[in-house]
Amino acid sequence: MQLVLHAGAHFTEEDRLLRCLLGNSKGFSNHGVSVPSPGKYRTLLKETLAALNDAAPAPDARDVLFDLILDEENADRVILSHMFLFGAPRASVRSGMIYEAAPRRMAQLAALFAHDDIELCLAMRNPGTLLPAMFANAPQEDMNSFLRGADPFVIKWSDTLSAIREAAPSVNITVWCFEDMPLIWAEIIREMAGLQHGDDITGEFDLLSEIMSPEGMTRFQAYLASHPTMTEMQKRRVIAAFLDKFALDDEIEEELNAPGWTEADIDTMTDLYEEDMHHVARMPGVTFIAP
Repeated sequence: MQLVLHAGAHFTEEDRLLRCLLGNSKGFSNHGVSVPSPGKYRTLLKETLAALNDAAPAPDARDVLFDLILDEENADRVILSHMFLFGAPRASVRSGMIYEAAPRRMAQLAALFAHDDIELCLAMRNPGTLLPAMFANAPQEDMNSFLRGADPFVIKWSDTLSAIREAAPSVNITVWCFEDMPLIWAEIIREMAGLQHGDDITGEFDLLSEIMSPEGMTRFQAYLASHPTMTEMQKRRVIAAFLDKFALDDEIEEELNAPGWTEADIDTMTDLYEEDMHHVARMPGVTFIAP
């Protein structure tokens, strides 16, 4: 079985991505791909991971789980999306690492699904905007307490991915940047479903339609219709051009809740994030989806 685990990150259009996957479930089934309802597996995975903290998986645990999740559906590839797989937003940063629990939990899942091909899919987001979003959902009253004294300038996604690779080397990792998602939305969906470039999907421009004006979307759709042979790369350049002219500022800008941080601090963190992404793109065992 090919098992695809979409684990966030939090505040990266994760719910919209799941809705798009579910909206394609009927078409995906023709390719042997199953997108079960999250109600079938989220509590089940949580309870399973809790049990694995105390003991190794039972010999039949894997088969029992798939029987419950698939409910007699036949599939070669299963996509599960669970935003709390590595923890709730308020507890997602520990010891200066985003998702400190991720390496242990992926090692547990790799042991549970030892004879399956596991792919972890994860959207990364600039810590300069992600940490404030997480902090807004936390009980702490200041950023330093939320980060438990960690230096925000040294929190890197590459550290999280390296730790996962070390703990679960058999797991394939596919990542992308939240900031790029309007340009690569369709490729993300196809990658998760194991489809080929250019395969039709429903909701290819779901995210784009939320951040572009109605006039812009109308013109964009007309442009696509008049240029039916565009490659994916050409299409991304067109999307970028239309966004430059028709993006809805209210949808792409957000007010950050980061007490004590200056605009210069966030600019520095953004520069560090971009440097880190160059490193992530070269990491062995990691597929990086970029525009």
